[in-house]
Amino acid sequence: MGLLTILKKMKQKEKEMRLLMLGLDNAGKTTILKKFNGEDIDTISPTLGFNIKTLEHRGFKLNFWDVGGQKSLRSYWRNYFESTDGLIWVVDSADRRRLEDCKKELDGLLLEERLAGATLLVFANKQDLPGALSGEDIKDALDLESNVTHHWRIQDCSAVTGENLLGGIDWVLDDIASRIFTMD
Repeated sequence: MGLLTILKKMKQKEKEMRLLMLGLDNAGKTTILKKFNGEDIDTISPTLGFNIKTLEHRGFKLNFWDVGGQKSLRSYWRNYFESTDGLIWVVDSADRRRLEDCKKELDGLLLEERLAGATLLVFANKQDLPGALSGEDIKDALDLESNVTHHWRIQDCSAVTGENLLGGIDWVLDDIASRIFTMD
């Protein structure tokens, strides 16, 4: 295989990203993915396993892996780490009582060697609900400032209204592209 062929294959591959969407159960992962894709969100049931959705956005092929967040499924998360470019961690901003569990699970993920190079986007979801903590409050609760292992950002959003979903996804794409896709 000649150098030009290899370069062309790399060029094609560079337009593809694998995004792993995780979070506790009922955080809104599937709703975010469906809303971003323009699908109906009226009837969503808990994800028992995973959903894979491939979307085209800004010339990129995005492979979203949406994995269920129930306690019984979390031990299987590691099966989805391989080749992950971006980790999207979804937090239910209105569920204050599970924030400590949320922090513990995220801390564990950030120590995973196979996620070492992944960009981290934290969606502070359900901002449309009364009493929802702000993104700033979520950032403090998750102690994101102490994270020096991943490029990260927290984004207030609402999966139901669609508010700020695009901004979060665009940031992930820009961050991954700036780190990984250096050929143009």
